[in-house]
Order: sequence, then C-alpha cells, then structure tokens
Amino acid sequence: MTETEFYQLLQRYLDGHCTPAEQARVAAWYEQLHQVAAAPAPLPSQPAVEAAIWERLRLAPVAPPAAKPTPRLQRLTRDLWKQPPLRWAASLGLLALSLGLPYAWHWWPAAPVAASTEHGWTYYRNTTQQVQQVQLPDASRVTLQPGSRLRYAAALAGPRREVYLEGEAFFQVHKNPQRPFLVFTSQVVTTVLGTSFNVKAYPGQAQALVAVREGKVAVQLRATAQLDVTPTHPAKLGVLLLPNQQVVYSVASHYLKKELVDKPAVLVPQAFEFEERPVAEVFAALEKAYGVPIRYDRQKLAGCTVSITFYDEPLFEKLGLLCKSLGAYYTLADTQITIHSTGCQTGLAPPPS
Repeated sequence: MTETEFYQLLQRYLDGHCTPAEQARVAAWYEQLHQVAAAPAPLPSQPAVEAAIWERLRLAPVAPPAAKPTPRLQRLTRDLWKQPPLRWAASLGLLALSLGLPYAWHWWPAAPVAASTEHGWTYYRNTTQQVQQVQLPDASRVTLQPGSRLRYAAALAGPRREVYLEGEAFFQVHKNPQRPFLVFTSQVVTTVLGTSFNVKAYPGQAQALVAVREGKVAVQLRATAQLDVTPTHPAKLGVLLLPNQQVVYSVASHYLKKELVDKPAVLVPQAFEFEERPVAEVFAALEKAYGVPIRYDRQKLAGCTVSITFYDEPLFEKLGLLCKSLGAYYTLADTQITIHSTGCQTGLAPPPS
C-alpha cells in the first residue's frame, strides 16, 4: 500500500464504500485510537511518526484483523478525523495497522516490563522487540528500548535518585529540585532535576549520546563526575544541555561534543507565513520556535525582505529554503547556526572551501 492508496482507503471508509476487509482494518484501528486520545504524554511531531512508519513499510506483511464495523464506529471515526491534533495521528495509526506495523513511539502506551530484585537492586530488562514502559518509585517514567537494561538500588531512596542504564531509554523525570535524578552509563553521568531526555549508551559502541527534549540536563564523564552538581550549578568540566541540544561522547577521544540534535523539534509554535517581511523577522521566528541561536550580519541584511511560507519541513530544510531565496548559506558550530550572506541578491553564495 502506498501513501496515496492509504488516504484513498480512509476516504472510502468515511464515504461508506469500503470492502468488508477494509472496514475490518478501520474498525481495528479505532479500537486502538482511543488510547492515543487518552494518552497523557504529548504527541510527537508528524514527520517523526511518518518516518518511523515508512521506515518499517518494507518489513510489514498485510494482515487485516477480523472486526465488524458499526454505524457508531463510523460516526466516531469521522468526528475524530475532524480534530486537528488527532487527524494525522489517526491517519498514520490506520496506515500502521493496515500494514501490521508495531507501535513504538513515546506517546503510545508501551507494555509494562516486569521488575526483578537481586541483592538489593531492582532490575528491568527489555528482552522483547518492543519498547517497554517502566514506572519508577518517584513517579518518573522510562521508555526502555529493546535489548536495554535499567537498575536502581533501595527504591531510589536517599538525597539523589540514581539509576544505571545499559542501552537506550527515554526518561520523563518527575520534578524534585531537592533530589536530583542521575542516570549512570559506563561512559557518562547525566543529572537532571525534572525534565525529559534520551540516553543512548550500548556496551561496546564507539559513542554514547544524551539528547534533551525539554528542561536542562548536565552531562559529565563518569570517570571524573562530581555527583553533587545540578543543572543550576553544573560542573566546570561538564556540559549543560538545553532543549534540541545533545552531547556525543567519543570512547576513542574521551571527549564530550555538544551539538544540535539531528531534527530539532518546535518548542514554541510560530506562524511561518511571511509576505514581503524583513529577513530579521523570519530569523527571529525560527529562533523562538526551535530555541536555537541564529547569527547573521544584521547590517548586510538590514534592507532585505522575503516572501516565504514554511509548513512541516525540518528546521534545516527551512534554513536551506530561506538561504536559497537570499543567495546565502549557513554553517553549524556547536549549537549555533550562522548565516553567511553578502547582502540582498539572487543566486547562491558559495561556501568557503
């Protein structure tokens, strides 16, 4: 099934022209969709979910479940489809179900993983092929990826909440400024007071990575870590991360490299429709939306205007389109974007050799 065929299927269902097998697919989808609507975690960006689905397309057999649709189901589906926050989630959910794809996003209710206790330690081991949800004693939640393991001692008691990770996990930490939350891997220590972030540190890999979705995170090398630091008082040798930032640790160089995440998420939604607006206004909207500093020569671009509309493009694609319209180019250095331009002109300014 192609993407076009999928949307045609959905429209046929809403028009009442589906075959019994197609109706069964939609019925099974709806049984799952109400869980999405009730999920406490926010929906991820549409491009992220689309990428996850289409990545699995070639692996998925078509196996429509047997289910009987009802008029009430059709009415409820139509109503849900009209809700903007759920429209794309509904459509992508139907696509995934019709192709027999697994659900593996943070907002989807992951299966809980059973805990085991050994010598005073509590262990969670994800030996399945699906993400699994861990509820910690302090009300924090962890989404544990397949092949990953998490452990902690003494029910997280004490002045610091300390957990140990092998593999990859997404953390949604319950805020408690009096008791910092620390994630230990074999390479780095991540300290937070309450936020959401992802840690990837599989044994034997050449790199470890910590990426922040919201809040502040302090990252240090484990060998020299100061365990009493916090994001408000970070260590001099550590790295402080903000949303859309990540740090990559190289096992070979023992170095923490701070940079932007590959696909920065929108933090503060903005209107991205500009009709003969100053370039400075466009840059300001991008900075506010993504929380990323954009540097440029204000004098050279002072009189420049632009007409451009952005939709769901990733940040770097937006920048590429904007630079093309300005005859400019951009570079990345750590977590900063720099626009290089000789002024208002057409044609692409050549990057430095």
